[in-house]
Amino acid sequence: WAFYKKGRRSWDNVADLAFGYVNTSSLGGRKSDDRIDLTTKYGYDIGKNWYVSGLVNLRTQFANGYQYPTDTTKLLSSRFFAPAYVLVSPGFDYKPDNSFSLFLSPVTSRFVFVMDDYLASQAAYGVDTGKHFRYEIGAYLSANYVKTFAKNMTYKGRLDLFSDYRHNPQNIDVFFTNALELKVNKWISALLTLDM
Repeated sequence: WAFYKKGRRSWDNVADLAFGYVNTSSLGGRKSDDRIDLTTKYGYDIGKNWYVSGLVNLRTQFANGYQYPTDTTKLLSSRFFAPAYVLVSPGFDYKPDNSFSLFLSPVTSRFVFVMDDYLASQAAYGVDTGKHFRYEIGAYLSANYVKTFAKNMTYKGRLDLFSDYRHNPQNIDVFFTNALELKVNKWISALLTLDM
């Protein structure tokens, strides 16, 4: 992360990168975590902890992902930029302190990319059959919370909600990530995560 604030202007940048791989004797090697999530948000303070802001977010993954209908069969389900979600969002950001922010936008453009011919032919991730791109416009909310409870315990949470005005606006896309970091000493720590 990199946060900048000068006068009434603020610029927040976050890169959330993760990759995990597990190799077991019974199932072999499988990906356990894979995330590229880049966010930049620029805001201008209009008073009482509110900012007029613009946000851009890119979310995709590093490596191929598979579904396993049986122990010996794997089917391609995702890969780099298949899918990729790009949000471009003007809105309002409420930041009462350094631990919490709530970004609200009534008009957000979301671009869904599926840059793989096989997945595009399956109409994966909501793109039309054979297409590699889908445009959506809707409402967006992003809530972020970071709290250090003790010298060695920190919680980070993020909830993103998106409703596409043009296609089933009652169906809300949810991205919810939680991480609890526990430091044992300066060399060893544990990270517990729950993503939805």
